[in-house]
Amino acid sequence: MIIPKDSESSDGLIDLLQASSASFRKIRLYDRDVIFADHSANIDPGHMGVTVSEGLVSRKFKPDSTRVRLRDLSIGPDRLIIAAGPCAVESDEQISTIAAELKKSGADILRGGAFKPRTSPYSFQGLGIQGLRLLKKASDETGLPVVSEILDPSQFPNFQDSVDMLQIGSRNSQNFSLLKFAGTVRKPVLLKNGMGNSINEWLGSAEYILSGGNPDVIMCYRGIRSFEGVTRFTMDSGAIVSLGRMTHLPVCADPSHPAGRRELVEPLALAAVAAGATMLEVEVHNDPDAALSDAEQQITFDQFRSLNRNARDLFQLLHPAAATVF
Repeated sequence: MIIPKDSESSDGLIDLLQASSASFRKIRLYDRDVIFADHSANIDPGHMGVTVSEGLVSRKFKPDSTRVRLRDLSIGPDRLIIAAGPCAVESDEQISTIAAELKKSGADILRGGAFKPRTSPYSFQGLGIQGLRLLKKASDETGLPVVSEILDPSQFPNFQDSVDMLQIGSRNSQNFSLLKFAGTVRKPVLLKNGMGNSINEWLGSAEYILSGGNPDVIMCYRGIRSFEGVTRFTMDSGAIVSLGRMTHLPVCADPSHPAGRRELVEPLALAAVAAGATMLEVEVHNDPDAALSDAEQQITFDQFRSLNRNARDLFQLLHPAAATVF
């Protein structure tokens, strides 16, 4: 991978690559040309640019923190963004009720699963296309942008006009066909870590999306599988700190999945904010005990109001110059 110094050197390098009959491609990312050439090119690019072995995700490539635009929102270092909603869309009444309450309580983004990857084939799999339609309806009613998980590129036509941000979940964090596809679309991507992935493997997944030309990636940490059984997954605050230093991409945290129990969600959310997360994604339900999936970890409206208030107060305390308008 070569980063030309300017457009003139980019044109010159392409001329050399064409003359060598090497295979190459060029993308435009963060207002810079990036050229990918195979090893057969055998051209010394030293006088024309730099190679970046750490990748497009690294702060060597882009020292300043990236801001991802989502409608009116800027997701980045300046403000805490909170996405909230049910694990799964279950009915029109359910998602409309939740979306209206979340809007009133200060959420920025509506989350909800329409297609649900489940460990058991007999568990509730979501409402599918109908779920996307209900999310779009709830978004139209409240003005909240929507994030929902996509499982396969073939589903994208149904997501195109219904969802503002694509989520790639833990089970698909190394689905390379899906990652490559996400690099070709012009929608922000919320990328979760695989439950058994290292940070470097997770960053490699993000690299697939960026190298496809999509600059709008948010890294969402949802904990990892470990020997500990007190929580559903292990949430390492050090992973959030390290990630913020390694990559320019925004860092989100999902405290719901590692908590596994609703009383632990707010403390884990606050720990994530203290560690440097600038976005949270939490599961909220109007009747958590009756939820069709992840009932134990979905929080009530009252619990969300507490989390929202305390997380924003903590973020403001840690970042006094940050925006105060929610």
